[in-house]
Amino acid sequence: MENVRELFQILTRRFGFLNKNCCSAGGFDISLVQSHILYEIDRQHNPSIQQVAEALGTDITTFSRQVQSLMKMNLVKKTSDPDDRRVYVLSLTTEGRFVAATIDKQINAYLDEVFSHMNEFEKETVLRSLRLLNGAMSKTSLCCSTQNG
Repeated sequence: MENVRELFQILTRRFGFLNKNCCSAGGFDISLVQSHILYEIDRQHNPSIQQVAEALGTDITTFSRQVQSLMKMNLVKKTSDPDDRRVYVLSLTTEGRFVAATIDKQINAYLDEVFSHMNEFEKETVLRSLRLLNGAMSKTSLCCSTQNG
């Protein structure tokens, strides 16, 4: 029987999820979490802090610290929502957009290289399987939590 956890462990290592810094862009060393934050802010239009934290599935305290570090790097701006002053929205600075685009290019180049070792049918099979896996994962709430009893 194949060890499924081992497959995910290997995938995680090869994709660099365990690396302290995933990317270097614009003279910045960006952590994996920070790259996800930049991606989500770029993907959504002026999202609130809460919206991005929820999209990433992180608690607001940890998330706020990461946003603060991105603000210190001048990659992210936090402004009050004009419609509701209690809500803060996030946006990328010009430099933040450059860094996010650079990371996007780096990751896409890596994925292109990975997929270049497969034929079109194999690539489509992998992508279809990933969509299926993502869909199944979205239907469960048991990610890496311990169960009592």
